[in-house]
Amino acid sequence: MKPPPFDYSAPDTLEEALFLLGEAGDEARPLAGGQSLVPLLSLRLARPSRLVDLAGITTLTTLGAADGHLAVGAMVRERQAERDERVRRLAPVLADALPLIGHPAIRSRGTIGGSLSHADPAAELPAVALVLEAELVAESRARGRRSIPAADFFTGYFTTALAPDELLTTLRVPSSAPGTGWAVDEVARRHGDFAIVGAAAMVRLDTSTGRIDEARVALAGVGDTPVRLAETEQMLAGAEPADEAFADAAEDAATRLSPAADVHGSAAYRRHVAGVLARRTLKLAAQRAREAA
Repeated sequence: MKPPPFDYSAPDTLEEALFLLGEAGDEARPLAGGQSLVPLLSLRLARPSRLVDLAGITTLTTLGAADGHLAVGAMVRERQAERDERVRRLAPVLADALPLIGHPAIRSRGTIGGSLSHADPAAELPAVALVLEAELVAESRARGRRSIPAADFFTGYFTTALAPDELLTTLRVPSSAPGTGWAVDEVARRHGDFAIVGAAAMVRLDTSTGRIDEARVALAGVGDTPVRLAETEQMLAGAEPADEAFADAAEDAATRLSPAADVHGSAAYRRHVAGVLARRTLKLAAQRAREAA
C-alpha cells in the first residue's frame, strides 16, 4: 500500500526539529531510521500530517564516553554502535544485544533512539536499557531538557513517557562496576525476527566473599512493556552464584509473569521460555563476573 499524504520536513538542527514538532503537536512524527515507521505508514497504521526527518541533525549522531557514562546519540545507527569499541568496553550487554536486531542491512539504517522510542515490548534495546539502568535524555522547545530513567520511560504497548513535542536525544549508560558480568539471549522463530521472549542480565559479585552483590534481569516479549524482575533480583542478593540459586529465582520469576498468547506461543510457553532464559543469562553473567573479578 501507499502511505497517506503528509508534509515532509528535513531540519538541519535540533532546534528546528523541536520547533516543527511543537508547531504540529500530535499531528507530527519524527523519522529516525524508518525501519518501523515506514512500514506503519505503508500499511496506513500511522497517519501523521507531518514527518520530521532527523537524518540531517549531526549533533544527534555523536557517541562518546565522559564522566563515567557512555553517551549514545539518538541517531547513532545500530550497526555503528555494534562495532564501536567504547560500547563493547563500557556497555558490553548492549554490544551483545545489537547483533540480535534484524540483519546488518536493518541495523545500518535503524537507530538507537528510534528503537527505544518505538518501544516495541519484544525488542531487545528496551530490555537492555532497563538492565543497564540507563537514562534517556529528552528535549522539547517548550520545556527544555529532562532526563528520564529507563524504568519510567516505557509506559505501555508502543508507548513512552515522551510528549508529542519531545525528542529522545541521548541514551546515557553508567559504566559497569568492577566484578560485573552480563549476558543477553532470546528465542525467535528465525535469526533477525523479533524475540518471542528475550532476556538480559547483569550480575556483580562481591570481590571479598564471591557472593552476589547485585543482580539485574529484564525480559522482552512477556508484557506490554519490557519487564524488570525485581523480586528475582532480591532473591539473589547475597546468594552464592550457584546453579540452584539461579534455577530457583528463574522459576519464581516465571510464575509471576502474565504474558499474552499469540500465534507464536501460548502464555504457558512464554512463561517457560522466560524462566529458561532468565536462568541461562544469570548463570552466564555470573560466570563472566568471576572472570572479570
